[in-house]
Amino acid sequence: MLALVGLFMAAFLAATLLPAQSEAVLVGLILAGDQPLWLLLAVATLGNVLGAALNWVLGRFLMQFSDRRWFPVPKARVDAATAWYARWGHWSLWGAWLPILGDPLTLAAGMMREPLWRFMLIVTLAKGGRYLLLAGLTVGWAGTGPIW
Repeated sequence: MLALVGLFMAAFLAATLLPAQSEAVLVGLILAGDQPLWLLLAVATLGNVLGAALNWVLGRFLMQFSDRRWFPVPKARVDAATAWYARWGHWSLWGAWLPILGDPLTLAAGMMREPLWRFMLIVTLAKGGRYLLLAGLTVGWAGTGPIW
C-alpha cells in the first residue's frame, strides 16, 4: 500500500508546477512486480490527472495573484503557454504529458476557462496513454511476459 501512495504522490507532484519524476517510480514498481500493472497504471494516472486539475484551478482562480512574489510560475512560462493555448485551444491539452510545457498548458487551460469536463477527458487520455506506453515499453524491455 505504501508503494501505491508513493506512486500517487510522485505522479501528483509531477503534474503540478513542482519538479518531480513519476515515470521512474512507475518503472521501478513495474519491475518489482509486487502490484498488478492495471492498478499501478490507474494510480499513476489518477495522481497525474489530479495534479493537472490543481493547475487548472490555479489558472482559473489564482492568476489574479500572478504578480506576487510567491506565485509558482514565471511570467514568461505563463505567457508562452497562454499563447500556445490561444492558438491551439483544447487540442493543445493532448500535450499535457509533455515535460516542461505540459504543466503550464494545464495552467493556461484554467486561465482560458476551458470547461472542466473536456479538460479532464483529454488530460486523462493523454496522461493515461503516456503511462500505458511506458508500461508496455518497460514490460517489453524487461521481458516479464503479459502486462496484465
